[in-house]
Amino acid sequence: MTGRELLRIVVAQVCVHGVMTGTRLAAPLLALQTGFSAVQVGVLLALFALSPVFLALPAGRLADRHGLHLPMRLAIGGAMLAGTLAALWPVFWVLCVAALLSGAAGATTQIAMQRHVGRAARNTNELKTVFSWMAIAPALANFLGPLIAGLLIDHAGPEPAHEWGFRAAFAFLAVIPLISLWLLREVKDAPREPVEDAPKDQSVWDLLSLPKLRLLLFVNWMQAAAWDVHTFVVPILGHERGMSASTIGMLLGAFAAAAALIRVVLPKLSERVPEWVVVMFSTVIAAGALLAYPLMPGAITMGACSVILGFALGAVQPMIMSVLHQITPGGRQGEAMALRVMTINFSSFLMPMLFGSLGAVMGVSSLFWLVGGLLAVGARTSKGLRLDEAQISENSSRTP
Repeated sequence: MTGRELLRIVVAQVCVHGVMTGTRLAAPLLALQTGFSAVQVGVLLALFALSPVFLALPAGRLADRHGLHLPMRLAIGGAMLAGTLAALWPVFWVLCVAALLSGAAGATTQIAMQRHVGRAARNTNELKTVFSWMAIAPALANFLGPLIAGLLIDHAGPEPAHEWGFRAAFAFLAVIPLISLWLLREVKDAPREPVEDAPKDQSVWDLLSLPKLRLLLFVNWMQAAAWDVHTFVVPILGHERGMSASTIGMLLGAFAAAAALIRVVLPKLSERVPEWVVVMFSTVIAAGALLAYPLMPGAITMGACSVILGFALGAVQPMIMSVLHQITPGGRQGEAMALRVMTINFSSFLMPMLFGSLGAVMGVSSLFWLVGGLLAVGARTSKGLRLDEAQISENSSRTP
């Protein structure tokens, strides 16, 4: 894979994923402004993860059968529809539909593109490199989507947080997927196995017989819970402390920028450090940042915690994807990635509702301590991701 092609893929993913991240900032802020409770906002945020739970596996199989372009056209159409509906009718139930559509578009994009670059990589070091660069895309989307949406909400209307500011933000999000469509027009599909070569009776659940895959899914779930609690709590905590939409967007953007920055330097680091070591130390640092976050008194110190948390969690995904691709049998990477997406999105569907209920009883700050304690206790399980070279060689030999 050439550097130019990889750049096209990264920017294309940013444009589709940014629709979800921008909507995930704008929709709950609009719901809070119009009088909906933290529990109802939790339900709204959970819907971003609901559609990927059901669509990830079909999307993975679609990618295994048809490659990159068909799944991406469907994802781009869904993202544009989500932004258009929210811009035209910015009411709660339409925001719920937009959450479902943008969540499905983001997950489909992630599966199709990660499968594509993984199969295009020629060796293990290149695999780590392409996944590190690919992991920059969601981080950039998490930075640009909320930041631009927050700025439009505050400045595009006659006054900050006016309805027309929200409409302008959603309208912008509806247009940017067109850039993805233009960028992907010259990207050639990676080689894929003929459909008839796969066993007829195989099931995605057969992949769960791989012990390392089960452990990887658990470790990835812990990281996803930390990411989710930051996404859920920061807008509510910022709203409680009287922060503007732009400030909240900058806090989320600082987290995402840090996650993107660490992924730029990660390829060099990963040449000398095994994946499981990076995951374990990142988990410990993330636990410390979460435990300290509620004690931060203002936007600057909260931003510092967001940056540290972004560095820690940002380093994990490329390592997880590298291990996943190496332990998965050839021709089934799309299914394995779909299983990962299903797991973390099922968690992301349940967690905001759980966070909303617990936050109403315990206070939203306590959610940081709860998830931080989980990471601190579970960090040692990352040692189980140490790779068995014989198993990697066997699986890699079946990958075209």
